[in-house]
Amino acid sequence: MSEPAFDAESALPPGPVSRSRVRVRYAETDQMGVVYYANYFVWFEIGRTDLLRTLGGTYRELEADGLTLPVIEASCEYAAPCRYDDELTIVTRGRLLSPIRVAFSYAIERPDGVVAARGRTEHAAIARDGRPRRLPPLLREALAGSRADGERR
Repeated sequence: MSEPAFDAESALPPGPVSRSRVRVRYAETDQMGVVYYANYFVWFEIGRTDLLRTLGGTYRELEADGLTLPVIEASCEYAAPCRYDDELTIVTRGRLLSPIRVAFSYAIERPDGVVAARGRTEHAAIARDGRPRRLPPLLREALAGSRADGERR
């Protein structure tokens, strides 16, 4: 029996969205032929960096400006297996939590339309000296319409 398919984007909270494609490599599977669980977090990073590009910036530019976005919370819920050579779609949405915190939500969609996994990461904006720092205006403005508290900035 197959899992019901539904739109991966509707499974995520509102906010800017990107869609990235990856093909499962043999090295990403375990002895049972199923994708090893930690690889989903690598794919989340792909989706996150692609979303930042669609918003007009890159991680490289943030780091050159002295800002990093370390992960302070991460989770993944696995619903269905992905296997070698599957072409997957990573649907990623961003949401501003505060001027120094941002969250990204992810859905990994299989070729048959089944959402195989859902995840979330939360990040803090940190300066080179290790202190919290406001996110750049471009990123804050792009994510402002999706604030967790509904407030617009």
